[in-house]
Amino acid sequence: MLNAFPVNVQTVKVDFGPQQTVFYPRVTGMQNQDLEKMINRTITHQTEQLIHQQTGNLPSPVEEMMGAYEIKNNQRRVLSLSLSNYTYHYHAAHGMTYIKSLTFDLKEGKLCTLKDLFKTGSDYVERLSAMIRTQIQRRNIQLLNGPVRIRPDQDCYIADKSLVIYFQLYEITPYAFGFPMFPISVYDIQDIIDENGPLGRMAINK
Repeated sequence: MLNAFPVNVQTVKVDFGPQQTVFYPRVTGMQNQDLEKMINRTITHQTEQLIHQQTGNLPSPVEEMMGAYEIKNNQRRVLSLSLSNYTYHYHAAHGMTYIKSLTFDLKEGKLCTLKDLFKTGSDYVERLSAMIRTQIQRRNIQLLNGPVRIRPDQDCYIADKSLVIYFQLYEITPYAFGFPMFPISVYDIQDIIDENGPLGRMAINK
């Protein structure tokens, strides 16, 4: 099971106009067609949400839009990916980018949020927040406000044997810093992760 073949991923391209192109992934060839449809519906919906976040209820026209994706993990029956959307509006000081990630447990056939990766009742919020605060201090990251504490549904993805927690532009740092990303080894949180979930599978050395 741990060495299960990765799912097949194809790229879908949608053009909305000059300099307005969005690329997003579509999984294909899965034996479980219902699961394949659920994954693709979820990806498409998140892609549409990012577009709406960039264009909805904004008075200035879009000059440029680029949507892209990255497959972060496609092994051990865990598919984790990130979708990004950069949009520049007419006369804006600069463009704006948003990133959202999706992690699918292919064994259980479900979409996982951050809390789903940990044992029920574990204080993963405080544990991860403390580890991130340590990284912030070590990396000398400039913050906009006080000490960082993650949300229970904080943005994250799985990349091999790491859980990566990240924040949006302006969420905790100035725009110029980019996206603050904090990789956390699964072995540093092995006591609180769900052993039967995606992170548990990543932690097994096989």
